[in-house]
Amino acid sequence: MDRVFFALGALSALLAVAAGAFGAHALRGRMVPDMQSVFEVGARYHMYHALALLAAGWAVARWPGGAAVTAGWLFVAGTIVFSGSLYLLSLTGQRWLGAITPLGGLAFIVGWGALAWAALRG
Repeated sequence: MDRVFFALGALSALLAVAAGAFGAHALRGRMVPDMQSVFEVGARYHMYHALALLAAGWAVARWPGGAAVTAGWLFVAGTIVFSGSLYLLSLTGQRWLGAITPLGGLAFIVGWGALAWAALRG
């Protein structure tokens, strides 16, 4: 499972860099500044949690067990829901997507807690 999280983390970082470049270059001037900012927040948290997936991969290798694996999958889910909803909100203007964004944030928070638990249980 550690290799899965390392691979997902690396691929997610690749996509986060691509999204950031797309937002900075292709979308510049094509959306209102508020939506540009929303897109940038999605890309920033996407990258943070791509790195968190790498940490989860390391944690799974170091402390095999459920908490580190749970953290990794929560980071995956959080990235899809949090960053994905912000990307779609900024591109489509569909405000209802903002209502699901906090669910992704909650997945991030619980994932960080699970990673801490994995470390403390060692």
